[in-house]
Amino acid sequence: MVDQKPWLKFYPKEIPASISYDEKPLYAFLEEAALMYKEKKALHFMGKELSFEEVFKQAKQMANFLQYVGVQKGDRVAIMLPNSPQSVISYYGALMAGATVVQVNPLYKERELAYQLNDSGAVVLICLDMLLPTVTAVRPDTSLKQLIVTGVKDYLPFPKNVIYPFIQKKQTNVVIDLEETDDTHSWKEIMKNSSAEYKEIAIDPKEDLALLQYTGGTTGYPKGVKLTHYNLVANVQMIQAWIYKSKPGEEIVLGILPFFHVYGMTAVMNLSIMFGSKMILLPKFDAQEMLKTIDKLKPTIFPGAPTIYVGLLNHPNLHKYDLSSIEACISGSAPLPREVQDKFEEVTGGKLVEGYGLSETSPITHANFVWDKRINGSIGVPWPDTDAKIVDMETMEEAKIGEVGELAVKGPQVMKGYWNRPDETENVLKDGWLFTGDLGYMDENGYFYIVDRKKDVIIAGGYNIYPREVEEVLYEHEAVMEAAVVGIPDAYRGETVKAYIVLKEGHHVTEEELNTFCRKNLAAYKVPRKYEFRQELPKTTVGKILRRQLVDEERQRGSQEAKANL
Repeated sequence: MVDQKPWLKFYPKEIPASISYDEKPLYAFLEEAALMYKEKKALHFMGKELSFEEVFKQAKQMANFLQYVGVQKGDRVAIMLPNSPQSVISYYGALMAGATVVQVNPLYKERELAYQLNDSGAVVLICLDMLLPTVTAVRPDTSLKQLIVTGVKDYLPFPKNVIYPFIQKKQTNVVIDLEETDDTHSWKEIMKNSSAEYKEIAIDPKEDLALLQYTGGTTGYPKGVKLTHYNLVANVQMIQAWIYKSKPGEEIVLGILPFFHVYGMTAVMNLSIMFGSKMILLPKFDAQEMLKTIDKLKPTIFPGAPTIYVGLLNHPNLHKYDLSSIEACISGSAPLPREVQDKFEEVTGGKLVEGYGLSETSPITHANFVWDKRINGSIGVPWPDTDAKIVDMETMEEAKIGEVGELAVKGPQVMKGYWNRPDETENVLKDGWLFTGDLGYMDENGYFYIVDRKKDVIIAGGYNIYPREVEEVLYEHEAVMEAAVVGIPDAYRGETVKAYIVLKEGHHVTEEELNTFCRKNLAAYKVPRKYEFRQELPKTTVGKILRRQLVDEERQRGSQEAKANL
């Protein structure tokens, strides 16, 4: 086994090479936690706390209501919420009802929302009241049959629940006066009137889908990743094994990673529920508020992304707060700079290590050891029951040690495939191996390194941005003849979006006008931060735009500027 998996010789004795995974529905973790940690606080949200028993009861009420309005086993229920009690309750309630959850980014604009609802065939959407104008605009063109609307104030303690509507109006200029109908429902009324008795649905954990997690790819259009109950149960039990010093029932998990992102969903929400841990829910990143929260509430586990750690470390008031409660952090979504790791560990006294994963793997496949051998710059080693190899992209044979090729992974956390996309599924899943599209190599000790992405995905601030999706929007502008979008280095976000534009003859448009146009059609994090107007774009002989050449030009430009500043 060690010959085939050289990384196993570095496994500490506390981490097993193989785990006996529970073959049960994902929501069973909540049911078990409600029995074992009945009155223990499960959620903390802006001063309001709910026990595990209360969360379980309200999830059952949501399951009851979803079944009452006609949700059948396998129906898709979309959730468009920030981190909040409602997002946790909706997620587990939908699973209890036998549904498949579709997580939707609350930042989505109309076109993005309509695409995801139509592609998934969602029949119910649970959303925030301030998002109602966007939802209302697209609803007639979707398969939605029911809408459930909630507000941040629904779970705020007094007097915040009274004050918040005025703050919301001032910040968003959106005033919601919800009119309940046969197909539009108030969350508060559901929780007031629904029974906690629901019809239990038989679940086959290895076959039945718990989640459609949307991700992008070379086509530019997001694809629904089919994750089963077993995929998600296995991955969260792997986390438990990896952070072996953590104690069930005693940890406090900081929930800043959004639950609509598979990393936050697994490493924060599912882990906290399984672990019997209090989850501190933060709906958005605000460095000052995070520092206050850590100082006051003393979280011990803090999954995050490099931009989050950078934002905290660079805050001018960092020295005023005590962050010493933090014990374990696994960083994902983007490469973790060495200086960030070192400074964060110095400030907190805890451990921060880099990991790796994809939506297609629930998401984690690799990580450095939290308390044992780690290598800076490496994504670490494969997790229990996870195999990995580097494949030569020309011969498709396994590459030699140190040679760069495509990373392929295999394990119980690997998806069933893409929703309604058999051809794309066949392209990436071969004999149980998932070909990740990421380029890397393995050293003689079995530690893996990512050097580039085969795909053109841009990762900015932990968010995946797909160039073609942004290009499609730019092409809709009447002045744009050609557009190419690439990721360029950014000290804070890792990468940022840059658009290269060729204008139609006789047309003129400014950066400001393009920016306004994009912001109407794209979530803010996808909007290009820089524009460059050109007479032509580099192309192949058959006319395909060479994005890689544009990226290389940016790197050369950055290198020349760095030399000039020496």
